[in-house]
Amino acid sequence: MTVVAEIRRCRPLLGTLVEMRLFGGSERLRHRAADHAFDAVAQVHQRMSFHLPDSDVSRLNAWAHLRPVRVCPWTWTVLREALEISEATDGLFDVTVGDRLVGWGFLPRANRRGPRLRQRVSWKDIRLLPDSRVRFARPLSVDLGGIAKGFAVDCAVSALHEAGVEGGVVNAGGDLRAFGEQHLPVSVRDPEAPGVLLNLTRVHDEALATSGSYFSGSRSGTRRLSPLVDPRRRAACVRRWSCSVKAPRCLVADALTKVLLILGESAGPILDGFSASGYIVRGRGRVLSSEPASGSLQAG
Repeated sequence: MTVVAEIRRCRPLLGTLVEMRLFGGSERLRHRAADHAFDAVAQVHQRMSFHLPDSDVSRLNAWAHLRPVRVCPWTWTVLREALEISEATDGLFDVTVGDRLVGWGFLPRANRRGPRLRQRVSWKDIRLLPDSRVRFARPLSVDLGGIAKGFAVDCAVSALHEAGVEGGVVNAGGDLRAFGEQHLPVSVRDPEAPGVLLNLTRVHDEALATSGSYFSGSRSGTRRLSPLVDPRRRAACVRRWSCSVKAPRCLVADALTKVLLILGESAGPILDGFSASGYIVRGRGRVLSSEPASGSLQAG
């Protein structure tokens, strides 16, 4: 059996720990490449964080309903892809739910400089203009937390490719992407016992993202809340299961986990449209899975 040398690097970014495992090539090359990849992730964090008052997201939320706002091309690209996914999912994925997350305490109120929101908004109120400019049709609050982490992972993998790294995996708090020859096993937490890991699948030149509320849920009186918003009702989507999506890119996998959490087993046709696979983990080792072109999720 051939033992592949690897290095491991880890940094706190994107509100989580970003880990890189890199294989092949010289150790010096891999460390230099990891530095470039972490720089790319840090740029995404600086531009797309809801928490930073000078990020593109904060500037959009403050001013884009009044005038076009120029943003980083990466931010413009993520918004374009978010709108494409919103259209393909009939609005089940929607980045304009920031006001709900602020109201429920999952996002900070202090960093929102824009007006209070009084109208119902949706992804259709975002206008993408030439020269990386963005305009909102009315006051709204964009949160890219459901897609930017996946994009950051994709950017890190691109940086590693460009630097000549032969293979590896970038993992940002459960949103991961593998590249190269290795087939890497992936485990997820059991929703009913988060300290227990379940073997889920293997990834090879593809991405996998997972969403669940084992640690992020909260209560408001007798009502249970979660950082996942069902855009159809603008209400918290509280599930006792977790969802994972495997897709060619981590941005897509990241976004589609929210759709899978909302729709459950009926999300199969949407996953098919993105050449994605879905996994619903109901706890105690019970997993439902799908493969592309299945049209539904089958017991796995």
